[in-house]
Amino acid sequence: MLKSARLLLLTLGALGIGSLLLALLIGSSTAGPDTLLSWWSGTTDPEALEVLLRLRLPRALAAFGTGAALAVAGALMQVLLRNPLADPYVLGTSSGAAVTALGAMLLGASGLTVDIAAFAGALGSTLLVFSLARGTGAWNANRLLLTGIVVAAGWSAVVSLMLAISPDTKLRGIIFWLMGDFAFVEQPASILLVATIGVVGGMLLARTLDVLGTGDSQAALLGLEIKRTRAIVYALSSLLTAVAVTTAGVVGFVGLIVPHFIRLAGGTSHRSVIPASALAGGALLVVADTLARTILAPQQLPVGAITAAVGVPAFLFLLRRDTRDRG
Repeated sequence: MLKSARLLLLTLGALGIGSLLLALLIGSSTAGPDTLLSWWSGTTDPEALEVLLRLRLPRALAAFGTGAALAVAGALMQVLLRNPLADPYVLGTSSGAAVTALGAMLLGASGLTVDIAAFAGALGSTLLVFSLARGTGAWNANRLLLTGIVVAAGWSAVVSLMLAISPDTKLRGIIFWLMGDFAFVEQPASILLVATIGVVGGMLLARTLDVLGTGDSQAALLGLEIKRTRAIVYALSSLLTAVAVTTAGVVGFVGLIVPHFIRLAGGTSHRSVIPASALAGGALLVVADTLARTILAPQQLPVGAITAAVGVPAFLFLLRRDTRDRG
């Protein structure tokens, strides 16, 4: 790994730790830096310590794992579809996972059943976008992007229909979940585990991803089994998206802007792009969630609104830059 890549990873690692400390120490209650200092001396307030370790810490870890998972999924999709503007949100993968997860919840399912339903929805939506964009010939970046937007809009219509028939007692909670919400996360272990699997899997596939990014013809000449590789990347990106959706709902733009800016910052090989995207995505979502719960405290905003406020102008910037480079 190049020296510049190591420096990038060290910088992002420090930012990740800093974001977690920020989330742990900032909030509407009195729990803060003094609580940690008094904890070391054994004189801390039990209620303040409870806020830090039982409320803020699991939420911050869940946000970090979700951001990491979405960023890695975005990096994988951008290689898979050879489109720098691809991500689970824009291509409808997140929406597909949300539809099947929400359907399972409305039918009374919970736990692993919801995760499996979300995985099926994410994988199915990704395959649908790819097949529709390809059609009978080769797809291009513009067709793929437009197809993903249309499919995502279709899933949004299905979600709206589900909301219309949902019981009033569950409606507010469902809407917040769909917009991104970590308020009810108590066990971040599953998303942290899946994010770790995504990073390890992505790094094991790093050389393969580098070759795949050169195009099908070049990859085939180099002896890459394209169909098998695509199937693995499909499954891994769908798993990351599905668990992220079941953890926090639909959080947009993290998977788009993070890997893209990592590449702009000098990340070329996926040995550095994958872990750097995970660290940057985790830090970004932790900061976004901290803002979501503190801007109007004690009222909380959906974290998806914060990422959209950052992601929309970033997406337009990337879209314009991509169009200019192609033109």
